[in-house]
Parts: sequence; C-alpha cells; structure tokens
Amino acid sequence: MHTVWKGAISFGLVHVPIKMFTATEDKDVRFRSIHKECGTPISQKRVCAHCDREIENDEVAKGFEYERGKFVLFSEDELDALRPESARTIQILDFVNLTDIDPIYFEKAYYLSPDMSGSGAYGLLLEAIRQTGKIGIAKISIRSKSRLAAIRVVDNCLCLETMHFPDEIRSIAHVPNLPEQVTVNDKELDIAKLLIDQLSATFEPEKYTDDYRNSLLKAIESKMAGEGVDIVAAPAADTTKVIDLMAALQASLDAAKIPTDTGKTGAKRKPAAPKEKKPKKTSKGTAS
Repeated sequence: MHTVWKGAISFGLVHVPIKMFTATEDKDVRFRSIHKECGTPISQKRVCAHCDREIENDEVAKGFEYERGKFVLFSEDELDALRPESARTIQILDFVNLTDIDPIYFEKAYYLSPDMSGSGAYGLLLEAIRQTGKIGIAKISIRSKSRLAAIRVVDNCLCLETMHFPDEIRSIAHVPNLPEQVTVNDKELDIAKLLIDQLSATFEPEKYTDDYRNSLLKAIESKMAGEGVDIVAAPAADTTKVIDLMAALQASLDAAKIPTDTGKTGAKRKPAAPKEKKPKKTSKGTAS
C-alpha cells in the first residue's frame, strides 16, 4: 500500500506515530475522450481565455471568487502559513459511542499502522478502544483541508474515517415534499414489517456486486476480442405492474415465498387480517 499521510495520533499526553493508507479503492470503469477520426486521446490543456495561450503551472495561483468575476488571490506560501502547527498530528478530542453518530457524517476510510517505534503506544490505543467499545473523534489536516475524523478498530488495525463537519450537512428542512405527519394503514404496516423481518439477514458485503461495472467489463472484453456488444446485457429490472401499495406488499411477500398465514417471525407477530368487502348498496339504499 502507498502511504498517503504520515504523522501521529495524540490523546492526552500519549503520542502514537502512525502511517496512513487508503482503505478503499475506486473501481469505476473509466473512459478517455478519443478523436474518432485518428484514434488519438484528446488532451486537456490549461488555456487563458483572455491571453489566448496555454498556461504553465508556475503561472497559476489560487483564487477565491467573492463576487462574479472578482477574485482574491493566494500563493502556496500564504496558504502554508495559514495551516495549523498541528498539521501532522491527529488530535483525539473526545471518545464517543459509534451509535451516537449518524452515518451521514462519514466520508472516506483509511487504515492506520504504527510507524517506527510506535507499536507499543499503537497497541495500547487499539486495545483500549476495543475494550471500551468507544471511538475517538479527532481533527486532522489532509491535502490542505482540515477534517473531522473518527478513529475505531477493524480487526487488529486502527481505522480512521474522515467526517463532514456539522455545517457541511444540509438541513432536512430544505428537502421538498416531505410529509408533516406520517400516517399509515395498520394492515399495510403489519405486512411491511413482516416483509422486513423475513428479509432481515446478517450483513455479508461479498454478496453485493456492481452489476453495471461487470457488464461494462464484459462488453470491453468482447470489443477487444472483435465481437459485438449485443451479447452483453445488463440485468433486466422487474417490470411487473402493481395496482396499489397493498398489492405491492403482497407481491413482494409472494416473490420472497413468505406465507402470510403464519406470521412466525422473530417477534411472533400476528398475520394481518384480509380486508372485508363492504356490501354494495342499491339505488334504494338496501344491501345486495
């Protein structure tokens, strides 16, 4: 693995030298823009529209647009001077319960390993976090950006997950068309909970695959072999039409082969009773 950051974890007066490695990788199938006439990749160049020429790296500065078309400029030296002195230290501020953190805060995961003579302090922090069941909330500077982070244990490794700051989370109040008060039909709710109970399982990440990426890779292999891509087809979606919510729930139960007459779930919930048909009224108001 390639080291992406090197520094130390600090909690109290304990100093843990560490190296940081990216824990995940992007496996998206990437395409380059190609000139169809000659097959040459198209390059992207930095061009100044005003000077009408290509710009070299040493001519580029960082600019913040405070008004449309107006920028305040910063050199790399000025930006370096603004970075905190603790730019190479992961300072743990608090220890909290993982369940207290909404997953919306989490961003990207990194593995941390002990550096040089830091294995003793590293093992101490790892085992203390494991046995207390807590995770550390810390601050770290990565690639010129200050980030909030969570430090937890994965097997015998410390894992750091960068987090969004609270002011980076958009308010739910800005989401349109949310119901002011949720009202549901009790019978539909019973069937929905029965469906959730029957579909509940232990999380096994290896059974989830990127079907679109797999289809792309098969198409690429077919192209390389001189074959057409018509032999590769993405998984077809279920186009079964359902009339209403209750029909959709019942269809889901049928597809999962779940008997609705037993209700034998973990909570031993009673099955939902079928809807009673109301007698039709005649024009004279009598039932037929």
